[in-house]
Amino acid sequence: MFKPHEFAQKIGVSVKTLQRWDTAGKLPALRTLSGHRFYTEDDLLVAQGLKPTVAKRKVIVYCRVSSSGQKPELKNQISAMEIFCLNRGLAVDDWISEIGGGLNFKRKKFLSIIFSILKGEVSILVLAHKDRLCRFAFEFIQELATSVGCEIVVANQESLSPQQELVEDLMAIIHCFSCRLYGLRNYSKELKDTFEKAIDKPIQDITELDNKEIQC
Repeated sequence: MFKPHEFAQKIGVSVKTLQRWDTAGKLPALRTLSGHRFYTEDDLLVAQGLKPTVAKRKVIVYCRVSSSGQKPELKNQISAMEIFCLNRGLAVDDWISEIGGGLNFKRKKFLSIIFSILKGEVSILVLAHKDRLCRFAFEFIQELATSVGCEIVVANQESLSPQQELVEDLMAIIHCFSCRLYGLRNYSKELKDTFEKAIDKPIQDITELDNKEIQC
């Protein structure tokens, strides 16, 4: 990452020239969430009249909370990730935030990121905590990402992983399996009743036949 004055010095122009190029779309600057401009190595190649040797792959930050009531926590999560990325010198291309449960693997933005990773379009995915991506199967997704050259960077900021979410997710799991168990018990009872009826009927028929023979 280069600040405007650093980048201007490298390519031998003034900061005002960079501003004009940015406004005209000749050499657009990247921006942080707070609006500060910055440039990357790829921008340096473009300014020098060279093309990047490979297609640019994105650096993505993904932030998530499970409910609309946690929007203040989502805002804190995004702010913390901005500081983290600045300290790590990561030039972020896309900031993606989403509201949805960690057990839900059908989240639209989550799936969009996974598909982009599998297409080789993402170089780094940044998370505050691994459960911000998903509650389970994180290691599996990480292996998939690694296989296509994508690094998942986890800040491990547990304070940005609400404990209440974990409780709610565990309760959802218990509820799900309880319903399945209850349904299985009902099915077992129906199966048992059917089986007993199937066995009892021939026995009753034999008993009736024996009674008729005795009467004769």
